[in-house]
Amino acid sequence: MGPRRLSMPYSSAEVMVAEAAREIADGEVVFVGMRLPLIAFVVAKRTHAPNAIGLFELGIVRDEPADELLYTMGDIPNVENALWCGPMLALMGMLQRGEVQAGFIGGAEIDRHGNLNTTAIGPDRQHPSVALPGSGGGADIASLAHRLIVIMAHDKRRLRERVDFITSPGYGDGGEWRARVGLPRGGPSVLITTLGVFRFTGGEAVLVSYHPTSSVDEIAANTGWTLSVADDVRATEPPSAQELRIIREYDPQGFWTRRGTD
Repeated sequence: MGPRRLSMPYSSAEVMVAEAAREIADGEVVFVGMRLPLIAFVVAKRTHAPNAIGLFELGIVRDEPADELLYTMGDIPNVENALWCGPMLALMGMLQRGEVQAGFIGGAEIDRHGNLNTTAIGPDRQHPSVALPGSGGGADIASLAHRLIVIMAHDKRRLRERVDFITSPGYGDGGEWRARVGLPRGGPSVLITTLGVFRFTGGEAVLVSYHPTSSVDEIAANTGWTLSVADDVRATEPPSAQELRIIREYDPQGFWTRRGTD
């Protein structure tokens, strides 16, 4: 299955948003991130998950998406009509008590066991080749949410056999690692990239679908570990007409969903 370069009526980011939205179940409490996760929450709320609750950094809780596209978590539309605005510590407490079903997360690097790096690139921690922002709450979400939804760009520099630094734990070295180190729940459930979708079996990423503009071969060539492929691997379900309408109404200029995604 060689790479296919087809003209599609949607961007790879729109495919990712639709796929991420499908991961949110009705009634769930979800730690929502910026960019694509933000729009995935909007799509879920307006389709199959009207009772989902969104938690946002800075201590914001919403039962309805902001009326306007957000560029930062602190934008005024995200504060207006929120259910609650309080200290970030309160949201961390919800994580610790097991009250958050899903959390969106991303990183500069991820390995086959779902460990994420947002700290530093390079083997020398004191003198890294690239200094990254750090955890920013990512380690808390990765440790304490019931499951993680990971969204990342796909290339060999990002999907690595072993990350340089584990900022946010996935499944460590695989298997029952989380239980052994005392993490009571959680771990990555799905990894959605610009090329395909992985799910985690036994603490290891397995490719379950490739996006309409990609292929298994292209994904294998751009992944830094030996690819595990599901027996029933398939093409990712493209965005429906309804999902595309919601995405484009919320982000009409394609600020998050088209810029630099294809």
